[in-house]
Amino acid sequence: MNGGAAASASGGWTVLLIYLAVINLLTFIVYGADKRRARKGKWRVPEKTLFLLPLLGGSIGALLGMRVFHHKTKHWYFVWGIPAILLAQIALAVWIYTK
Repeated sequence: MNGGAAASASGGWTVLLIYLAVINLLTFIVYGADKRRARKGKWRVPEKTLFLLPLLGGSIGALLGMRVFHHKTKHWYFVWGIPAILLAQIALAVWIYTK
C-alpha cells in the first residue's frame, strides 16, 4: 500500500469503529427503554426493531441490554437469535479481515 491508501484505510476503520460504538450504545438504550415501558404498561418498541438494531451492528449492545435489564430473556428467538447474529458478524469480520 502506498501512504495515501494506508491513511484512507485507517480512516475507514475509524469510521467503522465509531459507527459500531454508536449503534451498540443506541441498541443498549433502546432495550432499556423498552424494558422500562414494559414495566409501566406503555407503548413498546416493536420486536422487529429490537432485532433490526443487532442486525445493523448493535448485537453487543443487544446482548448487554438483555443481561443488564433482564429483557427478552424468556423468548428463545432472542436468547438464541441475538448471539447467532453476533457470531455471524464476527465470522464476517474475520473473513473480510483475512481476505
